[in-house]
Amino acid sequence: MKLAKNLQRLGTESAFSVLAEAKKLEAQGKPMIHLGLGQPDFKTPQHIVDAAKKALDDGHHGYVLSNGILECRQAVSRKIKKLYNKDIDPERVLIMPGGKPTMYYAIQMFGESGAEIIHPTPAFPIYESMINYTGSTAVPYDLTEDKDLKFDPKKILSLITDKTRLLILINPNNPTGSFVEKSAIDVLAEGLKKYPHVAILSDEIYSRQIYDGKEMPTFFNYPDLQDRLIVLDGWSKAYAMTGWRMGWSVWPEELIPHVNKLIINSVSCVNAPSQFAGIAALDGPDDAIHEMMVKFDQRRKLIHEGLNSLPGIECSLPGGAFYVFPKVIGTGMNGSEFAKKAMHEAGVAIVPGTAFGKTAIDYVRFSFAASEDSISQALENIKKMLG
Repeated sequence: MKLAKNLQRLGTESAFSVLAEAKKLEAQGKPMIHLGLGQPDFKTPQHIVDAAKKALDDGHHGYVLSNGILECRQAVSRKIKKLYNKDIDPERVLIMPGGKPTMYYAIQMFGESGAEIIHPTPAFPIYESMINYTGSTAVPYDLTEDKDLKFDPKKILSLITDKTRLLILINPNNPTGSFVEKSAIDVLAEGLKKYPHVAILSDEIYSRQIYDGKEMPTFFNYPDLQDRLIVLDGWSKAYAMTGWRMGWSVWPEELIPHVNKLIINSVSCVNAPSQFAGIAALDGPDDAIHEMMVKFDQRRKLIHEGLNSLPGIECSLPGGAFYVFPKVIGTGMNGSEFAKKAMHEAGVAIVPGTAFGKTAIDYVRFSFAASEDSISQALENIKKMLG
């Protein structure tokens, strides 16, 4: 068989490789603490599960509109209005099977040979993978240049050229957990007014996981950018619904027909029962989110203090999401060596920084979407490993 050459440019998501290796060791009898995957360790709230069951009982078993059932898109619009006081036409909302399709379609829409796409590094690996796949040029901005792993808006603006088609932003960031506040976003948004040829993909999937009472500086706040703005969000992280494969995105009106064709050519539509569950999540109480965030905050402080107490490890305090991204080169190991040793000797599964970008060779990612007992035991095991 002769395969297309662009398949060689396609990457993967290493967190799943880490999980597979950890599960293999577990099967051989080695105890393992899983701090690799970015998956809340909470169950989906019961009222959401009940809504999906009712949808099945009511006979919602067939195909639905490719862009999502109207009721679900309306629920997204209501939630955006409630959170950000922004009116969004439900016709600009697309219901997706998770967050990745929005990444895929946006990059596919703008990426081709000769085009440039600006993206953060380290970052969720699918972004750079898809940029390379389309044959466009990946232009990274390096978060490791800042001690708190935040981006510099002026540095991003300096990377824009006539060939730039798309700017990708992730805030809060995966894998670093860094959170860029509104003052910096204001500078970036003002600068982007000078570059009307640049589309913006704002990944806000962790918008409900922000600490210390700070507010989400959503790009919905900038009306001058709306005609070239794509916002990615969804249910997975906020409502502990990773396995439901439910995401949503808001697109400029002129792009809707194009992305809808991509949906029809790939996934057809999102399954109906999950969309009714999504409505229940958005229209229902946010008590479960608040309860999860109390626990995430406790874990955040525990793992931040614990890692910084270990020899050779430096860790900034994450402002969002549920990850820490410590620098481990002071232990005498790079990130890949540290992660391998942690798994095989300490029984702790984490992800090396290079899974998220070449510049993060000295880093590893810990997910603290696990119990405090698991985090404490992991820290103890790593302390012994370093001893």
